[in-house]
Amino acid sequence: MKKTICLYFQVHQPDRLRLYRFFDIGRESYYYDDFANKTILKRVAQRCYLPANEIMLSLIKQHKGAFKIAYSISGVALDQFEKYAPEVIESFRELAKTGCVEFLAETYAHSLSSLVSEEEFAFQVKLHSAKIEELFGQKPKVFRNTELIYSDQIGSVVAALGFRGMLTEGAKHILGWKSPNYIYTNSLNPRLKLLLKNFQLSDDIAFRFSDRSWTNWPLTSDKYVTWISRSLEKEEIVNLFMDYETFGEHQQASTGIFEFLKHLPGAVLSQTEFEFLTPSEVCKKHQPVAPLHVPYAISWADEERDTSAWLGNELQNEAFDKLYAVRETVIASGDKALLSDFLKLQESDHFYYMCTKFFSDGAVHKYFNPYDTPYEAFINYMNVLSDFLVRVQRQAIPQEVKSGTKIAAKKGSKK
Repeated sequence: MKKTICLYFQVHQPDRLRLYRFFDIGRESYYYDDFANKTILKRVAQRCYLPANEIMLSLIKQHKGAFKIAYSISGVALDQFEKYAPEVIESFRELAKTGCVEFLAETYAHSLSSLVSEEEFAFQVKLHSAKIEELFGQKPKVFRNTELIYSDQIGSVVAALGFRGMLTEGAKHILGWKSPNYIYTNSLNPRLKLLLKNFQLSDDIAFRFSDRSWTNWPLTSDKYVTWISRSLEKEEIVNLFMDYETFGEHQQASTGIFEFLKHLPGAVLSQTEFEFLTPSEVCKKHQPVAPLHVPYAISWADEERDTSAWLGNELQNEAFDKLYAVRETVIASGDKALLSDFLKLQESDHFYYMCTKFFSDGAVHKYFNPYDTPYEAFINYMNVLSDFLVRVQRQAIPQEVKSGTKIAAKKGSKK
């Protein structure tokens, strides 16, 4: 049986907040920096999404369907593409038509809802799946949570939503002596298969490719294929998961990253017995070797591979708790503007900007970060959130009045 390479890419751009001052609270309720969002999205589209998609399409045709890949594109990124760069949507549609590209489900707002609200999580997953089906004609069968966040409980919920597989991090503190190069299952529901990221080989491309101080620089496709072959002498699958912005944005075209990408599939297919498969195909082909026990949430972020990048300090937790405390009121209001803002304010990036772990992982936290310090990010977000909470409270008062009227009417009828 041939061994497998599974290539997956995350595509996401957040709704960046404008500079929102304390004196704006209660006076102005538009929170977003449209200029920055449009400028950054169009820049990344030109540097990454469009040229990378063109290369992917060419590679699929060149190798006559033997090259296969997968994407998860956040709902908020899709919304921005539709608004600012519809040509990116069209380029992904062309990839979808090949039958060699799988689109995965995730939370619509690239949110942390799986950590706090099963109802909100399920709502966003269904909303996102519907968007993917509308745009690309695929009903997602495999799930990828925000930043590969996973736990036993989250996996159980994902299985209950009908997904056959889920992607997550091959975290050392979870695997111990076990290898990420096999399929595992959720410990609570063995029907859900788990594909684990090989972070060593993935990060060689995503983070180390252009590092001239790296002992293995420069990285060539032939060298990389040799590493893959060595790592899977007795194992079954290597999952290479990374941000799509790796190509052309994080690793700029001048580094040779696009040339590396162009030559990689040919090197794999001509020099090894590996085949490229999508996550759904991986789930069909490979049998799990064991359940994976993950009692506490893991992710692919930072050295800790946990959720501390988003909820690791008091700033983050205060903002997060205050936002989700009003969820039921927002839902009950039915107010479209409130519901839209509630979705966008859940984007994990807002909390990521507040991270104070600026030492070993500092460079990573600077990607696309509009703030100079995490404290500026916190103050700006809390100003926005304060105005949002004022609006929520205004909606809550009529609801309380209506509820009180109904109670009074019932009491009156008894008399």
